[in-house]
Amino acid sequence: MLLSSMGFALMGATVKTVSQYGIPLMEIVIARALVSLIISYADVRRKRIPVWGHNKLLLSARGIVGAAALVCVYYSVTTLPLAEATILQYMHPVFTALLAFLLLGERVQFSTMVCIVLSITGLVVMVKPDIFFAAEIDLPLFSIMMALLGAFGSAVAYVIVRRLSQTEDSSVIILYFPLIALPAAILLSGGELVAPDGYALMLLILVGVFTQVGQVGLTKAMQHEAASKATAFSYIQVVFSILLGWFVFSELPSLWTLIGGGLIVSGALVNVLWKR
Repeated sequence: MLLSSMGFALMGATVKTVSQYGIPLMEIVIARALVSLIISYADVRRKRIPVWGHNKLLLSARGIVGAAALVCVYYSVTTLPLAEATILQYMHPVFTALLAFLLLGERVQFSTMVCIVLSITGLVVMVKPDIFFAAEIDLPLFSIMMALLGAFGSAVAYVIVRRLSQTEDSSVIILYFPLIALPAAILLSGGELVAPDGYALMLLILVGVFTQVGQVGLTKAMQHEAASKATAFSYIQVVFSILLGWFVFSELPSLWTLIGGGLIVSGALVNVLWKR
């Protein structure tokens, strides 16, 4: 899980870095989807299972939602400090709980209600601390909304994956993301792509590589440890992102980010670790 968290944190830092070289957002998505498509397709062929799966409609929906969420997340990473963009992504447990209640009929537990209260309070402290304190922030509101949309899209995708896991192999579910994201990103780019130099090309490839490191680490951890305990370690990604933002981009999170982010992560940990 530590390797996974470092992989995802490095992915965010690499996306932010390559955007500073003039590479358009959709081109970064194209590179990410292309690397994922090659690796995922090879994995499906290795398992010798049908490429298209069984529930094609729901698999396609997962791909569409995942692609939209990725665009929102990458936009927030390129326009917000890395720490703030990463912390806002951890609002997804709130959205997941509400969607699971509305769509899957799952009961909302007390720990989940605590998570919702702490996360929303932390969000307000981060984004609009003047409600509680005499303070102002200068984070762009549109970027914050994109980060929250990315978290919401991740939650929708997670709920769909939970439904699909009853009938589909995990490799097929993963494959549908780049199958949708790659042509969609090419179409949305409008052909306005930039020929990257050697360094930018390396960064684009590393976006996909670091994402794969994160996904493989996460999968291995889930295979060898209880999901609740393994997932708890994923929140170390926030620490890695703060450190990378500091060392690579000279970004120091504000006091309100640290307080609000602490509340959001605490709420998520309560939801994960609460003993029934």
